[in-house]
Formats: sequence, structure tokens, C-alpha cells
Amino acid sequence: MRKAVKLSSPNQRIQGTIVLGGSKSISNRALMIRALCPKPFEVINASVSDDTLAMERLLAQGEGVLDAGHAGTTLRFLTAYFAFKDGTQHLTGSDRMQQRPIQALVDALNHLGADIRYTKQEGYPPLDIHAPQKSPGHRVQLDAGISSQYISALLMIAPTFPQGLEIQLTGTAVSEPYLKMTLNMMSYFGVSHQWKDDIISIAPQEYQPRNYFVEADWSSASYYFSLAALAKEADIILKGLSRQSMQGDAAIEALAPQFGVETTWIDDTQLRLSKSAPASISPFLEYDFIGQPDIAQTVFILCGGLGMQGLFTGLQTLHLKETDRIQACKAALAKVGVVLSKVPARFMKNDPREFYMQDGKAEYQDIPVLKPMTTTAWPCPWHH
Repeated sequence: MRKAVKLSSPNQRIQGTIVLGGSKSISNRALMIRALCPKPFEVINASVSDDTLAMERLLAQGEGVLDAGHAGTTLRFLTAYFAFKDGTQHLTGSDRMQQRPIQALVDALNHLGADIRYTKQEGYPPLDIHAPQKSPGHRVQLDAGISSQYISALLMIAPTFPQGLEIQLTGTAVSEPYLKMTLNMMSYFGVSHQWKDDIISIAPQEYQPRNYFVEADWSSASYYFSLAALAKEADIILKGLSRQSMQGDAAIEALAPQFGVETTWIDDTQLRLSKSAPASISPFLEYDFIGQPDIAQTVFILCGGLGMQGLFTGLQTLHLKETDRIQACKAALAKVGVVLSKVPARFMKNDPREFYMQDGKAEYQDIPVLKPMTTTAWPCPWHH
């Protein structure tokens, strides 16, 4: 029989110091670049997430059946990494991963000379990646509106091509900060690029080995912004973040004042979150998540907890994650009386973007407990 666990704070005040782990996005790029580098280097403070552990394990395995599990970034990066290697690799993932499209990346790689074939459903993993029969081409076109991970995967292998690579981007780019992250990291390891209009060009070059320290993860940090905002009073110090971060999710800091949270940098790696009672909270938030979709769920739950109305866009990639994150949030918010719904296109005639509206304040009484929750730190039930 399941046992319900009630968590509460009598004075609704939260205080503490948190040492955050390394960024998954940065760690996976560093591991990919290290695998492409002619000499090894150390990746310090790498993420211990399942995605990063899978990336490290599969790069070390290097052949045979490579199972990425739920790790979408890992599977996409490795598809590009193995596309021009000798031998044959069978790249697969979880049932959900086999429902996540990868055709745009596979088409681009095959256009460049790779030999990648689907073993089940066309356009989806699993993949058989065979050794190419010719040298890779040097020009390709890719829709930037599908996934920035496809472009990042191509960018990282580009300097290893005999003629380099020119990528022409079409459509409106999603998660552009992640492209800039990739290019900035490549620059750190000695690889230059040109980005003019819709074309990114990378000449043939060698990565230069340099030890790399992974900054803390802003996606994880966003949960503590939520805890601070939902408390009556808060004083939280987050350690490991970068004041000059390359992560798009650092945008949560700019949003914090609307939730009644003040931020103060103690130094370049420590950020204090403060909230005093009474705090001034905005009644309405309008935001475009196109550059940082991974903090959308946190913001949905936060607005619901504070009773803020919201109007959101830039969420198109959330349907294709390890779960449909929009549907998951709609279901979770509905349990506490908050509505998240798509705005009919007829109300946004002059704007082609897709919008979602949120309304209501969470009511916590008599919520059925579906699963017991055990915690040794502060609870974060909306973690994804």
C-alpha cells in the first residue's frame, strides 16, 4: 500500500546554499569535441545526468549496438559523429526515442555522403550507420526551425571534413542560443567559423586540446528560482553558475523580478536569490521561449503557483522531447485548477506564431497522491 508523504514549511521561508552540477548541454558538446580532437583533454565538472553518462559510455563503446535510452541530444550528436567513421553502428534508444523524428539530420548527412538507414519506421530511430563510400561533401541545407541539435551535430563534425562544411539555414531558427553555445565552444578549442546571413561556414581545421571546466546548469538553477518565488521569504545562494553564461536558460534571471525574486551576484560564480514579504509580483507574464524552451515548464508551474496569467509562444519543440511536455504540463496544472490552453489561430490573425494562454491559481487541497515522494533535498516535483 502506498504511503502519502506530506511536505510543509510552517513559516514558508526557505534558506540555504546549493552547489549546482555541470550543464548537460555543455558537457555533451565537450565530450563530442574531445572525441573529435586528435589528442585527449580533461572535461572538469561534467554533468552526471543520464544524457551525459550515456554520451560518455557510447563514445567509449564505439561500435555494435549503441543504446542511448531517453537521451535525445546524445543520439543526435552520435548520429553525426559515427556518420563518417569506419565500421557499422546500430544506434537506438527507448520506445519514446523511437517516436522522435530524426529524418532532417539523416537526410543532411546522407546528402553529404553518409550511409545511414532506418531499421524500423522511416524517419525515426533505430539507425544502421555504415561506413561511407566517399569523402564527405561540403555544402548542405537544413531547416533551422526543427531542432538546433541537428545543426550543432553538423557543426561539430564540420572541421574534420577535407573541404570543411557550409550549412545554409532555412526557416526561423529555434533555440539559437544553443547554436551560439556550440560555436563558442568550438572557438575555445581553436576552430573558427563565419556566420553571414543564413550561412555558417567552417573550414577544415583540427581541434586543439585544452582542459575544459563545465559551468553549472541554468535549467537546474531555474527550479530554485521557483522555490524562492513560491516561498514568502527566501535567501538562497546558488554556486557554480557563470555570470557570463552561454546558456540560453540564464534568461530565468531576467524574469525573476516579475516573480518577486531579487538576484545579486556575490562573485562571477555565486548568485543570491532573495525574496521578502510582501513582494511585488506581476499579475501577467508574456514570454517567447524560442531561445530557451527548457525553462518553459518551470515558468508554467511557477505562474500557476503564484496565480499569474500567462501568454506564451516559442514552444513548438516541447512536443518532441522525452515526453510531450506541453501535454504533461496541461495535465499536471489541471489537477490544481490551472488552465493551460492553446489560443485559437483566429485570435492571432496577424501573428503566425502558436500561442498558449495560462490562467488560474493552484489550489493544493485534496490533491490525490499518485506516487510517494522521498527527498533528501528540497522537493522539486516538476523536475523534467
